[in-house]
Amino acid sequence: MTAGGAVSAAEAVALIRTGDTVMVGGFGLVGAPLTLIDALVEESDATDLTIVSNNIGEPGKGLGKLLRQGRIRCGIASFFTSNPEAVAAVNAGQLEAKLLPQGTFAEAIRAGGAGIGGFYVPVGAGTLLAEGKETRLIDDVPHVLEWPLRADVALVYAARADELGNLWYRRTARNFNPLMATAAAITIAEAGEILPVGGLEAESVMTPHLYVDRLVARREQ
Repeated sequence: MTAGGAVSAAEAVALIRTGDTVMVGGFGLVGAPLTLIDALVEESDATDLTIVSNNIGEPGKGLGKLLRQGRIRCGIASFFTSNPEAVAAVNAGQLEAKLLPQGTFAEAIRAGGAGIGGFYVPVGAGTLLAEGKETRLIDDVPHVLEWPLRADVALVYAARADELGNLWYRRTARNFNPLMATAAAITIAEAGEILPVGGLEAESVMTPHLYVDRLVARREQ
């Protein structure tokens, strides 16, 4: 991104195409890019999407709106149960679900951003989550090979940004957003407040602007 500030949410989500894999930050609705999600629901016709997010929103809220439109083909998440409608869609065969333990989920995104080819974790070894995955003993403990996660587009939320796209996240809203910003071909950042270039102290920047392709101002919910 170059200096120039924000674009509209509709313009930003126009970069999302049918069949894309889209990472969406947030834990439930906390730290979620709700303005970008609403624009995806209201302004985009992209469908057959794979959504990588800690959960699929809540009933009729956040990603739950996109689910109600039937535009999510697959969800890769840790907590489907936060949205009973997502669970019902999985049980009805309307939504493919890939469940990852939360630590593994976070590490898979980090690995995707860092260019790591795969990693072994003990979590899930010997359970249904390990079916079809390579396993090996490390220090006599079974470990499962997990693959990195990457996306075509990442939608992230930051409390503050500058016009270059440097990002600062507030408290627990930091959650998955910084990881996802590194692990997609295109990163779209939604910011609660956009400051002039230099408005963020260098030491406070959590995501450098080099990772950010589009910047959008948060709309009042």
